[in-house]
Amino acid sequence: VVRHLIGAGHDVHVVTAAPEFVFTTEIDSPSLHIRRVLLDCGAVQADALTVDRLASLEKYHQTAVVPREAILRTEVEWLHSIKADLVVSDVVPVACRAAADAGIRSVCVTNFSWDFIYAEYVVAAGNHHRSIVWQIAEDYSHCEFLLRLPGYCPMPAFRDVIDVPLVVRRLHKSRSEVRKELGIAEDVKVVIFNFGGQPAGWKLKKEWLPDGWLCLVCGASDTQELPPNYVKLAKDAYTPDLMAASDCMLGKIGYGTVSEALAYKLPFVFVRRDYFNEEPFLRNMLEHYQCGIEMIRRDLLTGHWKPYLLRALTLKPCYDRPINGGEVAAHILQDTAVGKKYISGKLSGARRLRDAIVLGYQLQRAPGRDVGIPEWYSLSEKEIGVRPAVAPASRRINGSAGSSFEDFEILHGDMQGLTDTMAFLTSLSGLVGNDPRIPEKQSRERTAASVLFDLE
Repeated sequence: VVRHLIGAGHDVHVVTAAPEFVFTTEIDSPSLHIRRVLLDCGAVQADALTVDRLASLEKYHQTAVVPREAILRTEVEWLHSIKADLVVSDVVPVACRAAADAGIRSVCVTNFSWDFIYAEYVVAAGNHHRSIVWQIAEDYSHCEFLLRLPGYCPMPAFRDVIDVPLVVRRLHKSRSEVRKELGIAEDVKVVIFNFGGQPAGWKLKKEWLPDGWLCLVCGASDTQELPPNYVKLAKDAYTPDLMAASDCMLGKIGYGTVSEALAYKLPFVFVRRDYFNEEPFLRNMLEHYQCGIEMIRRDLLTGHWKPYLLRALTLKPCYDRPINGGEVAAHILQDTAVGKKYISGKLSGARRLRDAIVLGYQLQRAPGRDVGIPEWYSLSEKEIGVRPAVAPASRRINGSAGSSFEDFEILHGDMQGLTDTMAFLTSLSGLVGNDPRIPEKQSRERTAASVLFDLE
């Protein structure tokens, strides 16, 4: 997104705690300005596969809650000093509030939001730091709209949503160029190992790979010794090129790995993480496009890799949606910066209710246990970036006027032209009692959602 904005002639100031090479590897321009500031902390990992929920809340409290007023003063002053026309967040809550305080429009670009991620942590922590979630949601509500990426989670805090295609980094080199630089023959099978850090004391072993395979290792420490069939990559290695030069990837699910695996049709052998709530939605998309195979954690740690890697070669990834999300998002952001009003065309109230239902349903699952993503929510992935998710309730609106009113009684006025209100009320009425029109397989999330409302 930044590259396309700079390419269009704009100055872009990036506020981040990430290493500069994340941006400068892709962009070499005097119009890129990087300011190193920590405004949030994400999730604290106990190890490569487990999030420490309470530590994440505590760190966010110390990073963004305790110094909140000072952060807001500093950021408002800085935004004025650079004469910012637009604030774009991925997806830092306080940035939206700072923009509002500075009188500047803001837009978020993401597939998940931290109120959704932290909500489960608050439940697990016995409601400690509950106010964090409400503050984050309130911060997001100052955002003009959300540019929602494929594989999205429920995000009811945002007032409006515009779906965009996958945002992925472009390739700089061909498969053959990368292999030639690394001294790897074209007929050698290559797996890229991408975990962003490995368990302490864990040693990769030669016999874990099928005969004749090589493994490219991301994130290995300088002191880590590797067997001869493993290749240690530089810290600033450009991952998309390496992925495109590989035959499959072994790693954990995140937006970056999933989006690039889909875009470059790379079979992805993944291991689940504990307590990171965006994962089921990304996994759902991976599996729908025949791009993913799950490896159980025990097999990862004990080196039982061969069956998974060989099976990965049989996958036929088939992601056929656009991958120009960076260009699309940049175009929308440019228009927004000069004052153009974007209207998504979605039924915002109904969309937020559907998000709230799925969010509430996810939070009621047993700790560490997955629940399925309702079909009426996940179906939207098939048309992602083309049209919004459509719940069964909103589909019923397209019938006759008479059938639309079976679910509720209008006491005053009429519904002419109020399709969003109609969709919201129809969805809401579906939470009352047992609706025979709702398939049994969907009743669990409806039942879970119904307890969120006092319908008296």
